[in-house]
Amino acid sequence: MTKTSKDFDFGKDFRRYALISAIVLIILGGLGVALPQLMSLLTAAFVGWLMMLAGFAAFYLAWKGFGGDGWLRWLKPFVLIVTGLLILVNPIAGAAALGLMLAIYFMFDGFANAGIAFEMRPARGWVWMLFNAILSFALSLFIMAGWPGTSFWIVGLYVGISLFFDGLALLMLRRHVNVNAVIV
Repeated sequence: MTKTSKDFDFGKDFRRYALISAIVLIILGGLGVALPQLMSLLTAAFVGWLMMLAGFAAFYLAWKGFGGDGWLRWLKPFVLIVTGLLILVNPIAGAAALGLMLAIYFMFDGFANAGIAFEMRPARGWVWMLFNAILSFALSLFIMAGWPGTSFWIVGLYVGISLFFDGLALLMLRRHVNVNAVIV
């Protein structure tokens, strides 16, 4: 029997699935923190497979004739598939590339947060945004100072921490959902 919106018990179902998801995320996050090199390789492999899948989708689109008659329509599928293959064949280099991308992300995040902080100034709380900016700059510099060597473990560590706190947040959110809430 399938559930309709009238007999779907949002609270009960959410709490059950949130608990399962939270446990899985916390375990994966803990493994990522405990074994960051393994998590870095798994993350690189995941990105490699995603690029391959995107490349095959772009290949299909180019094959069906979308995007003109020239050779340029084959460039995107080719780049995606080759890049995905390179990451899968050499995941350590893929993790190094991901580490560099993380460093660049944190650098831009630091600039954005600093801009927000100075826009907020002198409002209350602007110092916290400035602190966030300084932390982002520090994370970026930390990765760049040891790059590419730090990438082999820093990517996995950051992914592990993120997964762990995603699971923890879901577990805490689960506590606040009303069990008797019903979507009508």
